[in-house]
Amino acid sequence: MRKECHPLLRGGKGDSKYKHGFSAAEMESLASICEVVLPPLPMDALNIRKEDQADNDSSKSVQSFWKISASRYPIPHEVAEMLMKRSLIEAVTLIRVVLWLLATRLGTLLLCGFLCLGEKWPYVNNFSNMSLENREKVMQKWLKHRFLTPIRLAFAYIKVLCLFIFFSWVDENGDNPAWKAIGYEISDDEKLTNASNTRPLEKGIIETMHESDSTIQQSLAKKGLNVTLDSKTNILKVKCDALVVGSGCGGGVAAAVLSSAGHKVVVLEKGNYFVPQDYSSLEGPSMNQLYETGGILASVDSRVLVLAGSTVGGGSAVNWSACIRTPHKVLKEWSENHKLPFFSSQEYLSAMETVCERIGVTENCTQEGFQNQVLRKGCQNLGLKVDYVPRNSSGNHYCGSCGYGCPKGEKQGTQATWLVDAVDKGAVIITGCKAERFLLESNKNGNGRKKKCLGVLAKALSNRVTMKLQIEAKVTISAGGALLTPPLLISSGLKNKNIGENLHLHPVLMTWGYFPESNSELKGKVYEGGIITSVHKVPSADSKSDSRAIIETPLLGPASFASLCPWESGQDFKERMLNYPRTAHLITIIRDMACGRVTTEGRISYKMNEIDRENMKAGLQQALKILTAAGAVEVGTHRSDGQRLRCSGISENEGQEFLDSVYPVEGALSPGENWNIYCSAHQMGSCRMGVNEKEGAVDENGETWEAESLFVCDASVLPTAVGVNPMITIQSTAYCISNRIADYLRRGQISEVR
Repeated sequence: MRKECHPLLRGGKGDSKYKHGFSAAEMESLASICEVVLPPLPMDALNIRKEDQADNDSSKSVQSFWKISASRYPIPHEVAEMLMKRSLIEAVTLIRVVLWLLATRLGTLLLCGFLCLGEKWPYVNNFSNMSLENREKVMQKWLKHRFLTPIRLAFAYIKVLCLFIFFSWVDENGDNPAWKAIGYEISDDEKLTNASNTRPLEKGIIETMHESDSTIQQSLAKKGLNVTLDSKTNILKVKCDALVVGSGCGGGVAAAVLSSAGHKVVVLEKGNYFVPQDYSSLEGPSMNQLYETGGILASVDSRVLVLAGSTVGGGSAVNWSACIRTPHKVLKEWSENHKLPFFSSQEYLSAMETVCERIGVTENCTQEGFQNQVLRKGCQNLGLKVDYVPRNSSGNHYCGSCGYGCPKGEKQGTQATWLVDAVDKGAVIITGCKAERFLLESNKNGNGRKKKCLGVLAKALSNRVTMKLQIEAKVTISAGGALLTPPLLISSGLKNKNIGENLHLHPVLMTWGYFPESNSELKGKVYEGGIITSVHKVPSADSKSDSRAIIETPLLGPASFASLCPWESGQDFKERMLNYPRTAHLITIIRDMACGRVTTEGRISYKMNEIDRENMKAGLQQALKILTAAGAVEVGTHRSDGQRLRCSGISENEGQEFLDSVYPVEGALSPGENWNIYCSAHQMGSCRMGVNEKEGAVDENGETWEAESLFVCDASVLPTAVGVNPMITIQSTAYCISNRIADYLRRGQISEVR
């Protein structure tokens, strides 16, 4: 851990009092399940590798890891705390009922059957009094149960949270008791490339966590804003020209464009502001602070785990740097099929050029990390095309922790580019401040829109600021992303049926291959080097699409690796973790044709269709071929049964038979013995642009069909999924929309704030 990192990103337990409210009986059941998930194991079951035997320290750390259990304090309490803080109410209720049942002998008999029977009175044990061996058999049974899937989901949920917390938990020194054993370390000597301790947004930022009721009015006024306090309602009224809710790929660009046009801009961001020297590269604390719901955001059926940025810079601060332009076939589809000629215009093509120039996109990569070496070598050995991925960093950017904020300061997110431009032109950014609803009134202009937006009502997330902020603006721009913009519009009173629908997630499934250290041709460890530097496109016979799927490489810290990895038994799992640094993962991303919905904050519904499943299957099978061709000794998927194949000595028929058995299955709540956890790092389309209000939630200018002066400027306006990493598409679309907003303001079509 870098010693000078921000306190919020440091880890260690700040408050020793847990607030989860679980009873002692529930905690006893939970600790017993945690012990099953990661149990202490007998030393005679441990085979220490030759490389670890040669290093006495490594050998001792592996032995210590073999003995350790996830039932030790404070892991079960941290699991309970995260469950209460981050999970949907249905999941919390389900898990607490299961824990309560397991705390009783009758409930244990119902859920565990004869395995809970003992030889002594009272002959029926509750779960925590069963032997570890029998508890493991119960968990194995439930994780494969075909019909009572809610019980299965409860065990799966605890498994994911337990392993995520165990492998991300750190003490005050940033250490974890398992990291040395599994070969993981965080470099503490990463130097800032631009050796500077400055905070580029300092002159425009107001951080509510450092404010109070007695200071915030003066802080806002000092930034040149017109501020008045309504003491009767305890509302602070602020006036500006343009209000932007969100600071990511859409909001950052909009703030820069409108500030450059001479308008006073206020940006609201519910996350906090961090700069490169603040980042710790610690997986747990970083995800907790920089991601929506701490990186533990699941769809309502727990089928999909969703990653979305929640900090100044949004997703651009934590994404994996890929800068792929909107594919020509996608632009053609949007322009012709969706009747939105804007996407095939010179205006849009020029915007892509401007965006790539501003965020410093480079095409070359001087040194690839381990996983990208695997992808490239496998493709080359198979004669498949593999491309370098352009990135918004230098060609020699060799940083494996950009997903936790780039500690080298090389990645050019909006917090280092567009928002700097905005602040230089007088924009104000208020952090730790969440928009509650847009302020709408009846529209008397007679331009076809029934309502008019006057601004937003917002609240600070700091307990020391109790007054609400009423920010009034000539134009209001929602840029909270495809997950947060729809619920905000709906809770503000908008009724368009497209709001919250048409949600695309670019669903992801992973494949893996194990490459022992003896394979010296492929150098490095899974967590080293640029995260995405290579891409393979799985060919498509469809003339409308460039590919059936794309195959890239992910950032998987030990906690993410552990929580997504299949669990078959405690011993098998620990053996998998010892292979962590040389287990390469490939992600298969599809351009999903089906879509989901998000109309309430935090509640995502999503399911793929048959075309999506077939494309995912083609991608998974191709990825496994690539891993095998690169020299993996073992390959597999993340299917719940631990689907895998040892590669040495197998015939071509055996290899093909294994590939034929690989296909995407449903989530843990669906019937069937096997299940998958899908992931998503790209969300789009939930307020899509349309030629009329039947086809979309906003028009070609990004303005909502129902409310004048209320615009959407983020990934939610995209008509469909893009099919590639969408950062360039989002920023280019935002650049065009915000320039059109600037034109409207310049023509005076939008009246002054009263």
